Parts: sequence; structure tokens; C-alpha cells
Amino acid sequence: MPQQNAMELRTRAVGPWSMNSYALVCPDTRASVLIDPGADPAALDAMLAGSAPVAILLTHTHPDHVGALEPMRARLGVPLLAHAGPYFKSLQLAADRVLADGDTVAVGRHTLRAIATPGHLPDMLCYAIEGDRRVVVGDTIFDGGPGRTTSAADFKTTLRVLRDVILGWHDDTVCYPGHGSEFRLGDKRAAIEAFLARDHGEFFGDATWE
Repeated sequence: MPQQNAMELRTRAVGPWSMNSYALVCPDTRASVLIDPGADPAALDAMLAGSAPVAILLTHTHPDHVGALEPMRARLGVPLLAHAGPYFKSLQLAADRVLADGDTVAVGRHTLRAIATPGHLPDMLCYAIEGDRRVVVGDTIFDGGPGRTTSAADFKTTLRVLRDVILGWHDDTVCYPGHGSEFRLGDKRAAIEAFLARDHGEFFGDATWE
């Protein structure tokens, strides 16, 4: 559970695929970041109400996560922070700051840490709130399975990320995905471990833990 003076986490489901955009707000300074401006700038503006945005962050560059990026950049006038790429379908993305695994982002009196989790896309990043158990995971992992992959090589990368990164997180980590509801990692650990123990061959695509 978030502690006293913890960052405020706000979310809006936007777009035809009901993608979760997030805002993280420092309760002391009201500084905020917008994560994944997928659609509906008016809804995103409302989500940010009462805060002072300092940056836009991307988990990855699929269209449902960046559909309102340019209007929100124009509205907010703040830096764009994202992975170095490659991006989806060679998207031309002029990031003001490139983030790599372990890089940090200051938001008021709080800090976010970028965690590289490729597989779903090569440019996939999660954002962990330092000193907290909450992580915005984008499409890396969902309550029901891992993010969709488009090649056997990408699926093998997803398996490695699950084993070497995700399962290293504390059971009380709460994951906030790009679609659907948040979930506690410990409630999924046994299912993920069983999933990793199976022989998936050359599989890729949509997968569930079962």
C-alpha cells in the first residue's frame, strides 16, 4: 500500500482499446508526469488537473499508447522522455531525453526509475516509484498473461524478462498495466513460474498464464 506522502497515482482509460493513461503526482509540490497519452486530450487534461506537469513518459510506442502524444506535447510544453528505440514501425520520435534501464526521473520530491522490459516491443519501459511498491508496467505484463509478441524471438525475450526482471520484484509489488486492472505480483507468482517452466517451442502471439 502507498505510504504517507506517497505519490498520487491517477488513471484514465482512453481510446477504442481502453488503454490506461497514468499521471503520477507529487503530493507536496504538485509536480506531475503524464505516462502514455493514448487518446482523448480533454480526458488527459482532466486527469492532470491541479498538478504541474514536468514531463511526458512513454512505456512504448504502439499507436494506442501515443495517439494523443503530439497534442499533449503542444498543450503541456514539457519534455518527452522515452526509450532510444527502435520504435514501432520506425516511428519518428523526437524525445527530449532518452531513458535506459536504471535511469531516474525526478518528480517533485519523488523519483521514478526506468526498467527496460523488452519483448512486447524493443522500446518497452516500466516505471517504478522508488520507496514504493507500485510500478507502471505498460504492456509488459497483465493480470492474465504477458504482453503480445510478434515473433518467436520476441517471445523468448519476454520469457527472459519475466524470469530475470519481473520475478525479482517483491510479492507486494502492485503492477499498473496498459490495459485492465492493477494486480499484486505475489498473487500471480505461482502462475508465472508455472508458465516459465513449460516448453513453448517457437510460440509467439497472445498468451495466458494458463
